Amino acid sequence: MFGSMSNAPEKQNNKLWQKAGVATRPEVTAYMISKNLEADNALLPYDVLGSKAHAQMLAGVGLLTDEEANNIVKTLDEALVAHASGAFILQQENEDVHTEIEKFLVDRLGDVGKKVHVGRSRNDQVLTAMRLYTLDHLKQARALALNTAEALLNFAKQYEFIPMPGFTHMQHAMPSSVGQWAGCFVESLLNDCVALDAAINLNNQSPLGSAAGFGTAMPLDREMTAEKLGFAKVQVNALYCQLSRGKFEAFTIHALSQVMLTLGKLANDLVIFCSQEFSFFKVDPSLTTGSSIMPQKRNLDIMEVLRANVTVIQSLQMQCQTVGMNLISGYNKDLKVTKKPLMDAFDITQSSLEIVQLLLTGLQPNEEKLLAAFDDVEIYAADIANDMVKGGVPFRDAYRKVGEALKTLEKQDPVANIKAKTHLGSTGNLALDRYGAQIKMLRKG
Repeated sequence: MFGSMSNAPEKQNNKLWQKAGVATRPEVTAYMISKNLEADNALLPYDVLGSKAHAQMLAGVGLLTDEEANNIVKTLDEALVAHASGAFILQQENEDVHTEIEKFLVDRLGDVGKKVHVGRSRNDQVLTAMRLYTLDHLKQARALALNTAEALLNFAKQYEFIPMPGFTHMQHAMPSSVGQWAGCFVESLLNDCVALDAAINLNNQSPLGSAAGFGTAMPLDREMTAEKLGFAKVQVNALYCQLSRGKFEAFTIHALSQVMLTLGKLANDLVIFCSQEFSFFKVDPSLTTGSSIMPQKRNLDIMEVLRANVTVIQSLQMQCQTVGMNLISGYNKDLKVTKKPLMDAFDITQSSLEIVQLLLTGLQPNEEKLLAAFDDVEIYAADIANDMVKGGVPFRDAYRKVGEALKTLEKQDPVANIKAKTHLGSTGNLALDRYGAQIKMLRKG
């Protein structure tokens, strides 16, 4: 059927899809894999995990001997060690991490290495590697979010009853506190962990064995590979595995964007509150940068970059969300471009969480400036109206009377004011210990 066959070892093609007698123009290869090797390098440990599980499953269903599977697993472990030491370097001519690993196996194991790809495609290979990468990095982001929440919680506890003006429409509104301000970001990050958990649950299903999107005639045991890789379940429909690419990445970045929206609001507040016009907070000079022309400048650039990166995350989500919108069901090469945006989103989110934690070590309230902001007695207007209501005056009448007498309002003790508000979530009852218990519970979960 295949003509005469020689027992001499064949040379492994540089590309898994390479056809005999057909030379691909180098410009085509360069365009297809441009800027992709860095992303594939990050995927290598996860592709090794997928290949090990696949080889063990092939032995389980009789498509490899136990010895062959063991040799493949051992050689894949060698590739992992070589990669960690920098000795395993992806080559552009080999196109991608999947080809590089298979070539590594064939170079060392000969025909046995050629058997590892039976029953799978690069399509489900990259899906599996990306799912494993995503789960790993989602868990890292979640842990960082909890650490940042805890750092903010400690900050809120330390400065719980330092008065701070509350703002609406960029104007002084009512008395608030540093504890309430910092505590709002704690609760926000804890809610963001709900979004991260949803992304973890979505990604926690194995696409391995779906091949190119239509399954295979080989008697694969997909449940076995899912279990070996630690997935919660199998993503059943082989075609849906391909349709989910881009959607899962966009959903994951959306979860990361919730974290970034929280951090972006914190960053924007600090850019304003640390300015000379406000000076509500002092920042360790080692956390600032300077100007090339103005010797006096100390800029809180890290918060400005963080603020800008919120927009970057939104654009990365849009890239993944729209790339597959008008494609026919099945694999299309367009989906290749979802890899880097997801990785960039993780890098930005994780580094942003880390920089906020660092900033909090060098941030402290400027109590003198904060208290001076309460010299404008109009900030107590709503509280005075509420005191009148407690005495039996209808609220709308109290509102009108206070509004007519703003210039004659008496100054209050701002600390006493914020401590006097005792309903849950107000400045005198922030219930900060609840956040600590929630952080502890989420870490266990």
